[in-house]
Amino acid sequence: MLNLISNPINFYNQYDLTIQSPASGISLKGSLAIPGDKSVSHRALMFGALAQGETRIQGLLLGEDVISTANCLRSLGIQISDLTAETVLVQGEGLEQLQEPLDVLDAGNSGTTMRLILGILSAQSNRFFTITGDRSLRSRPMSRVIKPLTEMGAEIWGRNNNNLAPLAIKGQKLKPIHYFSPVASAQVKSCLLLTGLMTAGKTTVTEPALSRDHSERMLKAFGADITTDSETNSVTITGGNTLQGQSVIVPGDISSAAFWLVAASIIPDSELILTNVGINPTRIGILDVLGKMGANITIENQKIVAGEPIADLRVRYSPLQGCEIAGELTVRSIDEIPIIVVAAALAQGTTIIKDAAELRVKECDRLSVMATQLSRMGAKIIEHPDGLEIQGGHPLSGTEVSSYDDHRIAMSLTIAALQASATTLIKDATAANISYPNFFDSLQQVCHL
Repeated sequence: MLNLISNPINFYNQYDLTIQSPASGISLKGSLAIPGDKSVSHRALMFGALAQGETRIQGLLLGEDVISTANCLRSLGIQISDLTAETVLVQGEGLEQLQEPLDVLDAGNSGTTMRLILGILSAQSNRFFTITGDRSLRSRPMSRVIKPLTEMGAEIWGRNNNNLAPLAIKGQKLKPIHYFSPVASAQVKSCLLLTGLMTAGKTTVTEPALSRDHSERMLKAFGADITTDSETNSVTITGGNTLQGQSVIVPGDISSAAFWLVAASIIPDSELILTNVGINPTRIGILDVLGKMGANITIENQKIVAGEPIADLRVRYSPLQGCEIAGELTVRSIDEIPIIVVAAALAQGTTIIKDAAELRVKECDRLSVMATQLSRMGAKIIEHPDGLEIQGGHPLSGTEVSSYDDHRIAMSLTIAALQASATTLIKDATAANISYPNFFDSLQQVCHL
C-alpha cells in the first residue's frame, strides 16, 4: 500500500486511490523512463516462440497482459526465462511445433493475447486447444478474427455463435485468402499474418486505413517474406519462411507516455522529459492530436533501434484548444482517446471525436465510461454512437469515480483528478498495473507541491 505523507496522492485501500488537489496546486517536473511498448512486447514473445533458436528481448513490459502472453506460450511448450530480468530469453520451437497444452490457456484481460494467439493455434495441425480469459475478456467479441480465420478453413467453437470465449480450436492445414477488413485493426491484421506465415501461398490483408505496423516491421526482421502496399493499405505474407531468433529492444510505449503528455500540458508550470519513447508513424496520433490542440511538445534525440524509431519527448504546460478528431487520426490515436477526453475537458472550446465506435468493445465501453465518469466530475460531454462531443473549460470537482477495471480509464481519471477541486476517489485504480505497473510511483516522482 502506498502512503505519500507529503503528497496529495494516497491509496485508500489495496485497490482504490484518493487524490486531494491542494489549494496551492501542483506541478509536474522531471524525467521519466516510459515502460516498454505493450504491442511490441506481445509480438516479441510470440514471434520469438515461432522462430528457430533464441530470441533476446530487452525492455519487455512487465504488465499483466504481457505476462498472460508469456504464460500461454509456456503452456504451449515454449521456454521463456524470468520476465523480471533485464534481458528475457525465448527459446523458439519453429512455426508449427507448439505442444498441445494439458489445460485451458488463460489470456487474462488481454484481447491482444487472445486474438493473436488464435491465429497461431488455428494453423497448428492436428492439435486441440482451448482458451479463455477473465470476465471482461469473455464478454469481448472475437468474431472480427474468427470470421476471416474460418474463411481460411479454421475450426473454432465458442459461445454466442462462436463469438465469445471460452473458445476451442482444432488446428488445421489452412488456405490463404485476401481479406478486406471492415475495420482498421492491428489485432486482426496481426492475427492473419501469423496464420499466413504457416499457410502455403500468399495471404493478404487490406484495411480501410493503415493500422499500427509493428507486426510487419518485426516479422520482416525475423525473416518473414512480407511486403506492404501503402497506396492500398495492404500487407501480404508468403507462408513457409522460417523465422530466425533475433535481438529485440522494446521502445517506451507512446500510449503510456500519452498520460504524461496530457498531464504536463494541462497542469500549469509543468515540464517533463519522457525518454526513449517509440515514435512509430502509425502510433503518433496522440502527438498530432495534441499538436492540433496547441500543446508544447518537442521531439529530441531521434534514432532507430531494432527497426523502430524512438526519441525523447519534452512537454511543457500550454493552454489547449478544442479540435476535431476523426477518420485516420482517430485510428492512429485509438488507445489514447480516454486521456484525450481529459485534455478536451480541460481545454477551451469544443472537441468532437468521431469514428471511435471500436472503443465500445474494449476492456469496457470506453466512450460511455469516460463520458459518465468525467461528467460526474463536472465535465460537459455528449455521447454519440461513434464518439463524443466535449465542451471544454468547465472546472472539475472531486467525487467518487470508477475505472471499471480498465487500465487506461484508471490512469486517465487520475490525471483528471490532479486538476479537480476537493478529493477524488478512484475505485479500482490499480487496474493501471495491466500496462503500467509503476504508474503511481512515477506520479509520486514528478509531482511537486
